[in-house]
Amino acid sequence: MNHYFLTIGLLCLSNIFMTVAWYGHLKHLSQKPWIMAVLVSWGIALFEYLLQVPANRIGHRVMSVGQLKIVQEVITLTIFVPFSVFYMKEKLSLDYLWAGLCILGAIFFIFRAKLG
Repeated sequence: MNHYFLTIGLLCLSNIFMTVAWYGHLKHLSQKPWIMAVLVSWGIALFEYLLQVPANRIGHRVMSVGQLKIVQEVITLTIFVPFSVFYMKEKLSLDYLWAGLCILGAIFFIFRAKLG
């Protein structure tokens, strides 16, 4: 399988776990002691790392560390915005669009050597 697609797929799955670990406790464990939220988040984050570490190792065969980081940020926004709006019931604003456009600029600059 193509290293790019495998990396992106694993990073997407990893990011779902990361987003739930980082923010899911705000919805479900807000009335519990913070230590419980930490332990639950660590348990979820274990699955994130089981996907993220191989993704970065595979991706580093064809991308620089900077390129991997920008790809991760794109995936983070792609996962986080629907999570924020549909799961956490946050209001969608134009700020997400502006942030997305900034990330598109970052993609262009970090990958421009490969484009031309």
